[in-house]
Amino acid sequence: MSRQNQAAPIIIKRKKVVAKSGHHGGAWKVAYADFVTAMMAFFLMMWLLGATTESQRKGLADYFTPSIPVNRSSSGGSGMFGGNDIHSSEDLGPETNQGNTMEASDDRSEADEFEAVQDRLEGLGADSGVMNEALRHIRTRVTDEGLVIELFDLPDAPLFEGETNEPAPILAVLSSILVEVFRLAQNPIAIEGHTRTYTMVQMTDPRWSLSLSRAERMRVLLENQAFDPLRVARVTGHADRRRVMRNPMSVRNNRLELILLRSPG
Repeated sequence: MSRQNQAAPIIIKRKKVVAKSGHHGGAWKVAYADFVTAMMAFFLMMWLLGATTESQRKGLADYFTPSIPVNRSSSGGSGMFGGNDIHSSEDLGPETNQGNTMEASDDRSEADEFEAVQDRLEGLGADSGVMNEALRHIRTRVTDEGLVIELFDLPDAPLFEGETNEPAPILAVLSSILVEVFRLAQNPIAIEGHTRTYTMVQMTDPRWSLSLSRAERMRVLLENQAFDPLRVARVTGHADRRRVMRNPMSVRNNRLELILLRSPG
């Protein structure tokens, strides 16, 4: 009994842990906001791709593409403030400075002509039902070679009668349209013929001769409507070597490409 009275009391301490609701940082909020902004931009881009024409998409791309030529000097001269410095035209020499200015002017003029042709083609759709039907066959694009105007077969409306080089009525309408819009530029043109792939069981392979003869018929159609024959730089046939569709036998590969060639230099 005495031993129990002399034993030291056992004290049990319970530590109460209080969860603190302090600040844990807001970096995740910034990351989430960036993610939401990126998704909005992505869906806006996808909507624009589906709701605009090829010409309009080109205009959007050109808007965000720098078009101001870079000057040889980084200050003064013909820069933003137009001042003079040790790299002025007198120091560079008249030939160097004027040559650069002239080249930039020519490039801008040619780009304006290409744009005028594309705008005119796009605006013709409102003129009449016949024009609107004809414009279904046209696509345009700008390449290093020049402005490409593509005329292609549709499943219900081919450009030529059967597998021949005899023009269908729609091609006469298209040729008159092109003669009109080609007056907006002075560049020479190239005419290229392309065909779909044919089965190998045929007695003769018509691809090469057919693509060339169709390009030649297009040249004749243009010249019959008072197009200057001296502006025709070349007429070529490419058979099925440059397909635009994954299916080599698709009628969409049957097409003519008329190219407003860039000026040399």
